[in-house]
Amino acid sequence: MERKRIILCLAHMSGNEMKFIEEAFADNWVVPLGPNVNGFEADLEKFVNHREGGRPALDKRVVALSAGTAAVQLGLLASGVEAGDEVMVQSFTFCASSHPVTYLGATPVFVDSEAETWNMDPALLREAILDRIEKTGRKPKAIVPVYLYGMPAKIDEIMAVADEFGIPVVEDAAEGMGSLFDGQVCGTFGRYGVLSFNGNKMITTSGGGALICPDEASWREVMFYATQAREAYPYYQHEHIGYNYRMSNICAGIGRGQM
Repeated sequence: MERKRIILCLAHMSGNEMKFIEEAFADNWVVPLGPNVNGFEADLEKFVNHREGGRPALDKRVVALSAGTAAVQLGLLASGVEAGDEVMVQSFTFCASSHPVTYLGATPVFVDSEAETWNMDPALLREAILDRIEKTGRKPKAIVPVYLYGMPAKIDEIMAVADEFGIPVVEDAAEGMGSLFDGQVCGTFGRYGVLSFNGNKMITTSGGGALICPDEASWREVMFYATQAREAYPYYQHEHIGYNYRMSNICAGIGRGQM
């Protein structure tokens, strides 16, 4: 019997993308900032802040980035992860959930999945945290659950464990855009949420990602590190290590058409 490949997700062009791309070329906005980046971030904020059931909207901010991997790294950085720390990461995932942990000099500690959603098991997470505290004398610095194949994790139980130990959660919702848990967009429960717009995701910008931030101050911090950590001087001054992680205005145009 012939075995047919099941495609995870194929890029679908709506027909609206070229309008925004052509505007970028016509106006010579071909750099990692511009009207499309601003517009795409505004579209994403409207999307992620909506809650069903007549509940008040959230007030999250979004930074458009060059990749979902970059979003994971900046979410961990903004959560205080440093060299020598440990981060709890879902074991059943793509490597982009764990590689950014090592970029910061930290160590991923993998937690197995439960059978219902295939995502991080809250009970095993709690056991693993207690184990690391017993063995190292320190609690892990962050938790990275994943919404594998768009399936919402048991995020309410994961958040309960995280709150018990006071550990920030960086939700990897790279495959979860459009998925809801209890009427709320996946990626908006933890301190930070990660979106991906790679070619195999629900919407695409060719390559790209975004970080959902809890408030204005966090948004400014992430934006600072995503733009080479340049200080507010009329010349180049850098007092921190930064990254060139902002999304291209052209790629953001594709995203606006997709939205």
